Amino acid sequence: MAIYAISDLHLSFGTNKPMDVFGEEWSNHPYFLKENWLKVIKDSDYVLIPGDISWAINLEEATPDFSFIDSLPGTKIISKGNHDYWWSTLNKLNNFLDKNGYKSIKFLHNNSFLIEDYAVCGTRGWKPKDDEDFDDSDEKIFNRELERLKLSLKDGREKSQKLIAMLHYPPFDSKHNLNEFGLVLKDFGVEICIYGHIHGKANESWKAEYIDGIRFHLISCNIIDFMPVEIWPPSLM
Repeated sequence: MAIYAISDLHLSFGTNKPMDVFGEEWSNHPYFLKENWLKVIKDSDYVLIPGDISWAINLEEATPDFSFIDSLPGTKIISKGNHDYWWSTLNKLNNFLDKNGYKSIKFLHNNSFLIEDYAVCGTRGWKPKDDEDFDDSDEKIFNRELERLKLSLKDGREKSQKLIAMLHYPPFDSKHNLNEFGLVLKDFGVEICIYGHIHGKANESWKAEYIDGIRFHLISCNIIDFMPVEIWPPSLM
């Protein structure tokens, strides 16, 4: 058993939202994602997917995308991204899974999951306060997401002292220093944090780096060439 991670799948089987408008690397990307996935992921593995799963605007429209995800090997733990407009309450999300017979998908929403010795926690996060467009409405979302992260980490701490955090937004400010989200991770003693959201220019070191005792991985799918990254057991860095 191993734990892998990949984010920002941006699937659109149920709606017309081709990703190649953002660059040639996205052309037919679900095909390459599936091809790579099948190379490395086994049924016994877990795959953490922190957000931007589907362009659908509701769960019905998202059904083909989740059918695609469910058909792939491994147990998938999914959290919310900024483009997941189909997201709903945990009860409605779990009913959606039951209704469609999706057995390999779990939703992370103010809760946590135990995988071996690790509790997997997380939330969406939000853009940093030093973002030039950050305003009062962002402040409310930022603070709410910060509380959701704490709730999830507290839930995880009841299961294990070893914590993995999955965030959609990077837990850094614009200078790549830990922001409030990152400091909460540090306070809780999180060992591993994965995040996505970034699709453009990225420092190569962001794919795997240690900051203040936490191992961080940027795992946006185009940044990692649509190949899930193994985050546990840890390889030599």
